[in-house]
Amino acid sequence: MRARLYRFFIELSNGPLTSNALKKFSCSRLSRPFIKSYARVYRINHEEIAGDIGQYPNLHAFFTRKLKETVRPIDERRDIVTSPVDGVLEEVGLIHPTKEMVVKDKTYSVAEILGSQEKAEKFTGGTFMIIYLSPSHYHRIHSPVNGKVESVYSRGSKSYPVNRLGLKYGKSALSKNYRVITEMTTEGGTVAIIKVGAMFINSVVVTNNNKIWQKGEEVAYFSFGSTVILLFEKNRFTLSDDIKPASELKMGAPIGQIYSAHNN
Repeated sequence: MRARLYRFFIELSNGPLTSNALKKFSCSRLSRPFIKSYARVYRINHEEIAGDIGQYPNLHAFFTRKLKETVRPIDERRDIVTSPVDGVLEEVGLIHPTKEMVVKDKTYSVAEILGSQEKAEKFTGGTFMIIYLSPSHYHRIHSPVNGKVESVYSRGSKSYPVNRLGLKYGKSALSKNYRVITEMTTEGGTVAIIKVGAMFINSVVVTNNNKIWQKGEEVAYFSFGSTVILLFEKNRFTLSDDIKPASELKMGAPIGQIYSAHNN
């Protein structure tokens, strides 16, 4: 009953009029007076922000703010995967032989997330990670590995909440929401970086169209809080011992080790 009620209210509010009104307001100068209270409520560290908080023309500009270059050092070790975002690790686990993964006791089809059985096949037996970005987090996305971009494509239309309530009571948010998928060829095989849009706004903005990505390089940003899914091939990735569900991750910090084929 609670899940049905939750979905009803989300469907009721997740329409084009609501989405457009929210986006228009956050991008207008009318939203500027709310920046300081927003920063206070979400306890945003002013010392990390690039520039002064008073320079931002609207709430959207502040939400998509950049950070000072020195506050997120990138682990440059060749075999280390770094977090692509600031966020909370919601779930990590293995992708079953059925090409499915279990997130918050819900089963998701990797084929549905990626858009085809063929794309999902290479990740069978591999590892998935779900990283959630709250309104308090830095919302720019960076490459977690060095590699070649093989494809970039989008799936889905509407965007439902991807916070803990959304994952618990929502209906397949990770596989239904608007999402931009990047598949990369790396020393550790194929890595998929799935940028999932959040409630109301389908705004995953790609900022990097290069064919070669360097670890730590900015590649996109979210206009509202959202989620990143990482997929790794079987036997190509090991999670760092100190990283567990509910861990707070920082962009550029190590989250695991990636292995090339000759190491297996």
